[in-house]
Amino acid sequence: MIAAGALCWAVTLFAASPQAIAQDEWIYGQPVFRSDILREQRLLQREREARRQQSNVNYPEFMTGGARPEIVPEAPQTVALLRAENPGTIIIDSGGRRLFYVLPGNQAYEYPISVGREGFAWTGTENISRIAAWPDWNPPAEMRVREPGLPKTMTGGLKNPLGAKALYLGNTLYRIHGTNDARSIGMAASSGCFRMMNEHVTHLATLAGIGTQVRVVASYRGARSAAR
Repeated sequence: MIAAGALCWAVTLFAASPQAIAQDEWIYGQPVFRSDILREQRLLQREREARRQQSNVNYPEFMTGGARPEIVPEAPQTVALLRAENPGTIIIDSGGRRLFYVLPGNQAYEYPISVGREGFAWTGTENISRIAAWPDWNPPAEMRVREPGLPKTMTGGLKNPLGAKALYLGNTLYRIHGTNDARSIGMAASSGCFRMMNEHVTHLATLAGIGTQVRVVASYRGARSAAR
């Protein structure tokens, strides 16, 4: 089991380098570059520092999240599993920034995700305890200390950083959820939650249910992508 941690709020930028050295990771048939990841971490840190310095910017205590459009579920690619896993299990590969939903026949859906940044990553096993559409966001006290001016509550909607769906993990503050910043997918950018594109988290929510086991590991080498 894990200790509760803060929810997620971060904005990232993305820039690719053709001279970068490739990692042994792929997302949708494209290589993930270590140099790009390190660059994004530096950009993310500078953005966080800039937000901290903007102490004169205060959001209202209660904010609306905006529109709640219908999000059409989108299935990701499937991959072959190299070892037997229980169908219906979720495996989160923090190092590879991938989430697997295990299917029968040694296959799995492979979703690209965003994971906890340095100091917020964790491993362990939890069960899904709740699933919510367009969830409200209530930044915990420790997050509001780190980032003064955040609202106490933001209702669900496209402006809300929790996105279209949230799958709550046990009694913790961690969640698998959508995001209003798809550019952060593939980054270590959160405060311990796992972000997915809204189309993907909506798809995952059609498969997973209350009680679904979620196993978070530092690295998972038990899947072979179609791109490899």
